[in-house]
Amino acid sequence: MIGRLAWVTTQEARGRDEDEPLGLAALDRAGVSVDVVDWDDHAVDWSLFDRVVLRSAWDYPRRLDEFSTWLESVDAVTDLVNPPALVRWSLDKQYLAELAEAGVPITPTVFVPPGSPACFPPGGVVVKPAVGAGSVDAASYGADQHEEATSHVTRLHAAGQVVLVQPFLRSIPEEGEWPMVFLDGRFSHAANKRVALPQAGTVDDLFAPERNVAHVATAAQTEVARAAVDLVSDRLGTPTYARVDLVRDDSGGFCVLEVELVEPSLFLAYAEPAAADRFAAALAH
Repeated sequence: MIGRLAWVTTQEARGRDEDEPLGLAALDRAGVSVDVVDWDDHAVDWSLFDRVVLRSAWDYPRRLDEFSTWLESVDAVTDLVNPPALVRWSLDKQYLAELAEAGVPITPTVFVPPGSPACFPPGGVVVKPAVGAGSVDAASYGADQHEEATSHVTRLHAAGQVVLVQPFLRSIPEEGEWPMVFLDGRFSHAANKRVALPQAGTVDDLFAPERNVAHVATAAQTEVARAAVDLVSDRLGTPTYARVDLVRDDSGGFCVLEVELVEPSLFLAYAEPAAADRFAAALAH
């Protein structure tokens, strides 16, 4: 049983994490003492905590080198959740190729490294960086906007980013995406999320605006999401928490948009109350 836990955030995210009040209340019920701390607060002695849990460190993509160094330093003195190996794997969305190779259905994706030209599928497209969060630097473009999409790729390449190019799936405007939450490798709950990607390729915040509602996952959705979590668990160890975002492809099947193991929102506010207690139990033991 964990006695003292650090709930890791960042100053810009203070008061903006819907999971935080529910998670903290559940941890209190479980008898765990929690300090909410910024990951970049140099005054914190991380060795004083039994466990350090990444929750809303949402500024890490623009401070990746600093964040990576911090991960290793904390892992050297206490128990970091999720562990660095899982975090590093999830930081770069090129893991989608690994999922596809293993037979897990993914959103059709072309990876464009710096120095390579972008080739776009017919119709609308989505351009996003391989390392990013909150839809920052992601954008959608219409079939007649491939020139603008090319400029976006050029900007991301100039920043040293590998770029993901994906078709704009027909289901997205009508159905959005489905975050599927797993705790200790077991499916817990789901939600439905709508994100309106800007066409400028920039989000002047930690994340793009979302509209979220509760969702009861289907067996087909759970099967696809579980396949992704099982692959991660087999290769790197079972994540304490994981979120697999699904979308419906143009053939009608469900596929993985991303696997979030770093600091994912867990949509506790849209789940039954027991979900927060399951989360606290996963963190406390």
